[in-house]
Amino acid sequence: MNALELWAGPECSFVRVGERYIDQLGLTGHARRADDVDRLAALGVRAVRQPVLWERTDSWAFADERLGRLRELGLRPIVGLVHHGSGPRHTNLLDDGFVSGLAGFARSVAERYPWLRDFTPVNEPLTTARFSALYGHWYPHAQSDHAFVRALIVECLATRAAMDAVRAVIPDARLVQTEDLGTVYATPRLAYQARFENQRRFLSLDLLCGKVDAAHPLHDWLLARGADIRVLASFVEAPCVPALIGLNYYVTSDRFLDDAVANYPADAVGGNGVHAYADVEAGRARSAGITGHAAQLETLWQRYHLPLAITEAHLACSPDEQARWLYEAWCAAKWAQSRSIPVRAVTAWAAFGAYDWDSLLTAERGHYEAGLFEVREGLPVATPLALVARDLAVHGDCRHALLDCPGWWRRPERLTHRAMAEDAASA
Repeated sequence: MNALELWAGPECSFVRVGERYIDQLGLTGHARRADDVDRLAALGVRAVRQPVLWERTDSWAFADERLGRLRELGLRPIVGLVHHGSGPRHTNLLDDGFVSGLAGFARSVAERYPWLRDFTPVNEPLTTARFSALYGHWYPHAQSDHAFVRALIVECLATRAAMDAVRAVIPDARLVQTEDLGTVYATPRLAYQARFENQRRFLSLDLLCGKVDAAHPLHDWLLARGADIRVLASFVEAPCVPALIGLNYYVTSDRFLDDAVANYPADAVGGNGVHAYADVEAGRARSAGITGHAAQLETLWQRYHLPLAITEAHLACSPDEQARWLYEAWCAAKWAQSRSIPVRAVTAWAAFGAYDWDSLLTAERGHYEAGLFEVREGLPVATPLALVARDLAVHGDCRHALLDCPGWWRRPERLTHRAMAEDAASA
């Protein structure tokens, strides 16, 4: 088993909301600081999830500078082309042109940097499809199952087309496919909804891996919502299997559905047209708490038997809690390795912080959460999280005293919602 590596990445979402773009690279100042790469290298990072964004690259100067410096320092770039975006203004996730457009851009990147090997054409396609086409938070602001299915299939087609275009230039290019993976729990009455959502969470990876055949539990559901049976079959016949699956897992990823809606604030209550229910963080309502990184890694391994990494480990909280979250992710990865699950790395995400994720990027209020570095004063300042990350990168472990206390998600005070009935099933 390979030694566990520490990777890092700047939060790089480039999200369109209405007619405006929210650019995390600009907001955090990372786009303007060439020496940020050196800051990451000093922590012992081995690879960087480096954005070369389709929507942002009207000039190649940023990509030339950052990729060149990564190469000089011996750090491996994992190049991301779309990060929660919907493409440039002439296209969107519901447009056929998104597929050919992204493929063309991917080829341009490969031709300009033929020494690259690792690519993520579309970050978190399932999550992006949900937020853009099912919930309507991001452009094109659709809100239907049909639009969700359309967006997801367009993203997966674009991923395959982009990798084909890259491999025409770089034959051994590797797909590093990231996805947010949470588990949905529910009260007994809503077990059916949890079961559906826990099947749906794998759709992007199942499509790319050629698993959505006639026997797939959501095959007919997809067809009933506009999927073309020939397109589904094309993924079975010509899959685009990742070289590595990246787990993005947050303390908010696991959800709890409760039909006792009177116990929850109104803004937590929604429904599916059959039952009304609250949808809240499992860690805040469920006595057993969150699923945890270890179980999610094991689930991915059992389903796909592909190499894994934790590609986003970030917590919007105080530096000591952030350090506990990163350390828990690291320990989970080590646990998985001890069971012969090929986990390659843990990624300290949002290295230079992030803005306005408390509103899912739908409101620009200047709400900042730090990462490895705090940047609000201009020059990045290393946080306690950076010290823990360096120990993990250099020594493979950390003995900092702040890790002696469990994270808030493991302490009794986490239960801010009182679930009157525990979940009956999660899958």
